[in-house]
Amino acid sequence: MTASPPAISAGDTAWVLISTGLVMVMVPGLALFYGGLVRARAALNTFMMSLAALAIVSVQWVLFGYSLSFAPGNGLLGGLAWRGLLGVGAEPAAAYVETVPHLAFAAFQMMFAGIAVALVSGALVERIKFRVYLLFAVVWTTLVYDPLAHWVWSADGWLHHLGALDFAGGTVVHISAGTAALIAAIIIGQRKDLGRRTPLVPHNVPFTLVGAGLLWFGWFGFNAGSALGANGVAVNALVTTHTAAAAALVAWVLLDIVRMGQATAVGAATGAVVGLVAITPAAGYVTPISAIAIGILAAGMSYAAIQLRGRTQVDDALDVFACHGVAGIAGALLTGIFASKSVNPAGADGLLAGNASLLGVQALAVTATIGFTAVVTGAVLLPLRAMGSLRVAMSDELTGIDQSEHGEVAYHDAGGVLGGLPLGGGVILADGA
Repeated sequence: MTASPPAISAGDTAWVLISTGLVMVMVPGLALFYGGLVRARAALNTFMMSLAALAIVSVQWVLFGYSLSFAPGNGLLGGLAWRGLLGVGAEPAAAYVETVPHLAFAAFQMMFAGIAVALVSGALVERIKFRVYLLFAVVWTTLVYDPLAHWVWSADGWLHHLGALDFAGGTVVHISAGTAALIAAIIIGQRKDLGRRTPLVPHNVPFTLVGAGLLWFGWFGFNAGSALGANGVAVNALVTTHTAAAAALVAWVLLDIVRMGQATAVGAATGAVVGLVAITPAAGYVTPISAIAIGILAAGMSYAAIQLRGRTQVDDALDVFACHGVAGIAGALLTGIFASKSVNPAGADGLLAGNASLLGVQALAVTATIGFTAVVTGAVLLPLRAMGSLRVAMSDELTGIDQSEHGEVAYHDAGGVLGGLPLGGGVILADGA
């Protein structure tokens, strides 16, 4: 007697579809978050780097990215059986989820791939050629993101087989994006007017606050959607996501008050995002109390990383490594401490539940992700720098990348263009964020 095929659940499918939309909303949220932190003359370009990344990576994902990430292959990379989404349709992919159409799962994962490279753009604002950035988005996604997704989430992946836990992308999305941002910032070099008299302050902090709010909202789909069903694990992931973000925001505000005597708005927004990043690998494996601890600890680590970066010559303009790389590392390692099978039987017990080996596996996953991402990102960008293809001309950078790269500006007044004027600047997060 043959077993009946898995039944599609309307509730699970609806939740995954809604979560796909929520993750997509994070992209304009990121555009607002980043766009408010740069100078007025670069706001349009910053928005475009987020939105265009989603578009071009989505095409790559359909053509071959999803197949490289999730199709049957070896421990390092998937094959091309699902190229063009061939065979990816209404039936479930039993290796990943049995109650949701395979195509819904592929669409959900598409949004993760799109936002990952958009995160990297925050380190490169105001100086990278837009066409080069689009090329980088496709190549980096293919050579870095797709293999990492396969390592951690594919049924064949070597880190998956070792038992590494990454509920919604702490290693695959945030550590990889943070590491790539740091390497890219080093390779592309500083903005030409960094450290001069031009003010380096956000041009629109309300944009950043609204962007943080949209990211927080969309992150419910990012994390709770990764349960791939309308179930108790999804509920736990939603609650831990919210509590970690709230705890990190409170911790960041208190750190600002202690350090400067003021609670900065940019700092509060940054703290919330750091908490969201840190809980991402742990959301479906830890309790709400543990989530509060993760948010607080990650906030302290990222805050310190920003102060340290401010004392270097590295122009990671929007502190992507400190906020996503460091918080992602913290979250992945803390998953190895706080994870509990009482929350999710499909997960594992961590150090506090008597299983010290999980922390070791998490540390290996973090180390492998950082090393692989750093080497490949450097291999992609160094030849472009050698050819002089990375940066816009100095004159275009100083007058405004919006005009030179897009022929448009973000702001006008009755007398002419404002977007090309040096009105404020890219944020130095060490001064309060």
